[in-house]
Amino acid sequence: MRLEVTRKSDLAVRALRALADDGRRMKGPALAEAVGSTAGFVSQVVNPLVRQGWVRSDPGPAGGYSLAVDLESVSVLAVIEAIEGPTDAGQCVLVDRPCAESGTCALHVPWLRARAQLLDELDGTSVADASLQATAT
Repeated sequence: MRLEVTRKSDLAVRALRALADDGRRMKGPALAEAVGSTAGFVSQVVNPLVRQGWVRSDPGPAGGYSLAVDLESVSVLAVIEAIEGPTDAGQCVLVDRPCAESGTCALHVPWLRARAQLLDELDGTSVADASLQATAT
């Protein structure tokens, strides 16, 4: 029942937003500066976005990264899972073992309900909407 959000997921959302805001191809160092990171770390974050088809990567001196989709079509949950992997590893929320390996824990049912609500919220929030909410706060 694992759901982990790291700095990489935050950077991925911010990189998508930076590409949308810029509206044109950005070199790795410029994208890194826009999201407050290093070019090496940004390339680690952007590669899964390229594999998903959300970002285009053009090599060469005139190359760089550009947005390949409308951010309304990409959910925050999809970005998290692209960066972190599947959100459900089947692990118990309390102990480091598969869920229900030897019965369920006392938090099993409430955790499943809370997790479902969280996943629904993340899946129902587009990166465009999340970006708008972040700039409004």
